[in-house]
Amino acid sequence: MSSTIRIGVAGATGYGGQELLRLAARHSAAEVTVAMRSGAGDGAQDAQELPALAGIWDGRVEPFSLDALAGRADVIFLGLPDAVSAELAPTLLDRGRRVFDLSGAFRLRDAGARRRWYPAAPPDRPAAYGLTEWNRGALPGAELVACPGCYPTGALLALKPLVEAGLIAADADVCIDAKSGVSGAGKKPSARTHFSEVHGSVAAYGIFAHRHGAEIEQELGRPVTFVPHLVPLDRGILETIYVRLRPGVTAATIGEEYARVYGGSPFVRLTGERPPEIKHVAHTNFCDVGWRVDGARLVLVCCLDNLVKGAAGQALQSFNVAHGLDEREGLL
Repeated sequence: MSSTIRIGVAGATGYGGQELLRLAARHSAAEVTVAMRSGAGDGAQDAQELPALAGIWDGRVEPFSLDALAGRADVIFLGLPDAVSAELAPTLLDRGRRVFDLSGAFRLRDAGARRRWYPAAPPDRPAAYGLTEWNRGALPGAELVACPGCYPTGALLALKPLVEAGLIAADADVCIDAKSGVSGAGKKPSARTHFSEVHGSVAAYGIFAHRHGAEIEQELGRPVTFVPHLVPLDRGILETIYVRLRPGVTAATIGEEYARVYGGSPFVRLTGERPPEIKHVAHTNFCDVGWRVDGARLVLVCCLDNLVKGAAGQALQSFNVAHGLDEREGLL
């Protein structure tokens, strides 16, 4: 491996792509050598600058070219729609490139679940799941890394230690009330994300019909009730999670388990009985987790920035681990 790893970003004009450029620009072991717009159909568009990144990253975003992307970068980050990533990733892998995919195309392992939620995804491309804190061992040898969804990242970091340790009652329903800023819907405008529709309102959506519910259930190995909400913020996620504990489990038990699991994880901050807030994690790669216990009732609150820890930051964190670098490189 050369001293500097060449990075390519496809989908660089999207919210996640721009965040990735912002972070990668200060990475000491990597260089962004090519940044492109989305996939097929963008070839006629001129190269463009990103004014928000002036003085941070002064490159230009080019029209999409698969040959140029594969030829000028060793590692490719795909910040593209699911169907586009599903088409491009296998070709890039066949050309010997390492791919970190920020879409959902390769997250689900069950073929039936993939057909339901990501019908364009190829059936024969296994990927390492890039929840860095839980899959560090799988990343160094992985050629394709499926970066988790923003909602699942928070829910899994909060719940997985407790599920793995058997602290949650076996028959308990797990209820996840999740709220996200509008950038989580992506940059493409829609009636749903229009300022006039979002401002001054909070709306539930995707009830029993959101693909991130399947992703959370896959990683926890148990059913959940997941209800996302759109709130009038530009970025950030807050999830309030309700569960019942196994008899004898206390707040101290919860705290000890979190400390044991995340003692070596620089981007998980435990707030104890102080519920975290979105403003404490905005523009950072941290996920903050707090909890309250009342008898057998447990309420968890977790917060993260959907564009950083929920997308670009976690992708770069997994990139660091995959290449044997300091996990924090480019992220602090």
